[in-house]
Amino acid sequence: MKKQLLDILKRDAYVKGKVRLASGKISDFYIDVRKVSISPAGVYLISHLIWKIIRDEKIDAIGGPTLGADPIVSGLCFLAYKDKKKLGAFLIRKAAKEHGTQRLIEGKDLRPGSKVIIFDDVATSGGSLINSIKVLQEKKVKVVKAVVVVDREEGARENLADLGCGLVSLFTRKDFTGR
Repeated sequence: MKKQLLDILKRDAYVKGKVRLASGKISDFYIDVRKVSISPAGVYLISHLIWKIIRDEKIDAIGGPTLGADPIVSGLCFLAYKDKKKLGAFLIRKAAKEHGTQRLIEGKDLRPGSKVIIFDDVATSGGSLINSIKVLQEKKVKVVKAVVVVDREEGARENLADLGCGLVSLFTRKDFTGR
């Protein structure tokens, strides 16, 4: 499964060339995991591989920043239901809605003391994950760990560790660039 996913990511998501990342850095490659995670094969493979990592964790929910987390959080909920495990899901907006319920966190109502895992598609410096952790910490929610499809190995692991959060990735930049 993992090799199959890597082959698909290399074919459909990996792009060589100058690009500005969400962190503001300029890179000589880009991995657009969403091109794969929003496909039937991608959501299937990524969700199954991550489910193997997290299924025995004692957590209340899984979620992460929208849009990177959306399809995989849904896939993980499907697998949890199939395995008869209770697992809530949530998505964190970039900003609270200005209408309706004006929520910043959509999905499961997380209570103080809840334990969660956060997911994102790619981590560079970890900015999106760090913002998610801070939003959750304000609600007194404990982030057990962060999981990503690709760690670009540009500081995310260290930055998350500074917040007491470990990072697990399916792949790293070496899987794509050889360095």
